[in-house]
Amino acid sequence: MKLRRFRYLFLMFFGVAIAAVIGAIAMFISPPNAEAFQAAIAPSNPQLGDTISVTLQMEQPADAVSNAPVVVMNRQQYPAFRIGQNRWRAFIPTTPLDRPGKQRIEVVGEGRSQKFDLKLRDRRFPIQDIWMDDNTASIEGTDREFDRVDAFKRLVTPQKFWQGALLRPNEGPVTSGFGVRRNYNGVFAKDYYHRGVDYAGEVGSAVVAPAAGQVRLVGRERDGFRIHGNVVGLDHGQGVESIFLHLSRIDVREGDFVQAGQTVGGVGSTGATTGPHLHWGFYVNGLAVNPVPWRSQSIE
Repeated sequence: MKLRRFRYLFLMFFGVAIAAVIGAIAMFISPPNAEAFQAAIAPSNPQLGDTISVTLQMEQPADAVSNAPVVVMNRQQYPAFRIGQNRWRAFIPTTPLDRPGKQRIEVVGEGRSQKFDLKLRDRRFPIQDIWMDDNTASIEGTDREFDRVDAFKRLVTPQKFWQGALLRPNEGPVTSGFGVRRNYNGVFAKDYYHRGVDYAGEVGSAVVAPAAGQVRLVGRERDGFRIHGNVVGLDHGQGVESIFLHLSRIDVREGDFVQAGQTVGGVGSTGATTGPHLHWGFYVNGLAVNPVPWRSQSIE
């Protein structure tokens, strides 16, 4: 009896000890049950063309580069930037070519990941008929033009230069809004959407910077910019850029830093156009998004 009792007590003690050790190891290698971080997603009911802002409140401070959280949607990774104490923000661009419906955003940080679901609402974009003469329709861009413009759109610099809502870049009336689909000479352009807003300002009227930024692109029609014409590209920082097409003149140089409201050029009709106007393209992480929400509110 005593031997059986001894064996029982020994096994019970040994089992408790092993369980304690295993529990300690599990606590060491496994994350606690509490959420690693909190996320705020805005707007809460986005539609095609909107910029989705994901703001994160982390538990622990992270290095600005090596330990920064990562935001993923549709297998595309988007950078997050520090905006405060343990606070980070990432922008997810959406376009008229995206599929509306349920979307899943995954946030990876502090060795863990969390998933958030949202609904991307559909939006109907008008269809515009554009008729071009043979000379305009036959214009072809150059490799130099496309390479430089594409490189500009891919810029993601760590600094944030814009502050508050964006300014209107020209006082002319809007003749073509963002996202418009088009028939060119009667043929529907399936993979096309208007990647900006057109303003029918008077020739030579001022084109101003909608926000502070650095001039990172200057191209001229005489140097092979046959499609864009005279063009200026402004880097507002953190993957946010403005590009101005078809200018009659350019008032800045590459490397200049401009303030919101500063004149960068004049309205014109250089490049492939059907008449004088300003085309303002607004890009977030390489994709053209609707700039209207950025003008109506401060997106920080």
